[in-house]
Amino acid sequence: MIHRALIALLFAFLLAPVALVFPMSFSADRVIAWPPSAFSFRWYIALFNETALRQAALNSLLLALGVTLLSLAIALPAALAIARGGFRGRDSLMALLTAPLLLPTIVLGLALLIVFAGYGLIGSWLGLAFAHLLITLPYALRVLSTALATIPAAVEEAAASLGAAPGAVFRRVTLPLMTPGVIAAAAISFLVSFDEVVISLFVVGPKLTTLPVAMYRYVESRTDPLVAAVSALLVLFSLAIVLLLDRTVSLRKAIGK
Repeated sequence: MIHRALIALLFAFLLAPVALVFPMSFSADRVIAWPPSAFSFRWYIALFNETALRQAALNSLLLALGVTLLSLAIALPAALAIARGGFRGRDSLMALLTAPLLLPTIVLGLALLIVFAGYGLIGSWLGLAFAHLLITLPYALRVLSTALATIPAAVEEAAASLGAAPGAVFRRVTLPLMTPGVIAAAAISFLVSFDEVVISLFVVGPKLTTLPVAMYRYVESRTDPLVAAVSALLVLFSLAIVLLLDRTVSLRKAIGK
């Protein structure tokens, strides 16, 4: 009972800042203040008149979708090679592909800025996609490797012993069994890319920016609750993806438990 109470207090402490965003997003005040003097849909209506934020949101959506597909295309064969391959250096390959998680994002962003500046990739779709891929690929690889580890190799060996080619074993046995992990990896990659701000600050340009960067720049010059309205929508959007994942494949199956 005491443990449950402590866990509940911990969750309340962690989620309190997120919960405060919602009443602040309905504030009728001209500046962010707590508690709001009155409530209205003023800033939700104003949000649709902000062309820059709407374009940035579209950019983030397209970028996250593209990066998610690239992450899966690279992580899936890499996870198969690491989990099923018998070659030396599998641990080194895993460490290399997940190394970006060990670096502070500001250091990684600065390094990308230095490299991209020499190739004209600053403020380009290609540069942004590559920068986001560096941080989404490790997550996708971890999830897919875990999903593969829960699949008994004997199942694939049985299919192969019955005459199935390696490609047929993957399509008809391995991939269906690891589908929850693939969906989870896609959801995590999408959310990480869509929410990335630190690295994006180094590689965006004046004509191409993402929603988190646009929000960061917005609060530098304004103090109205419009950014709270955007944040509330983003929280609901992320929650919807997690709930959809849980209802579709179950979070336990998605993470290999």
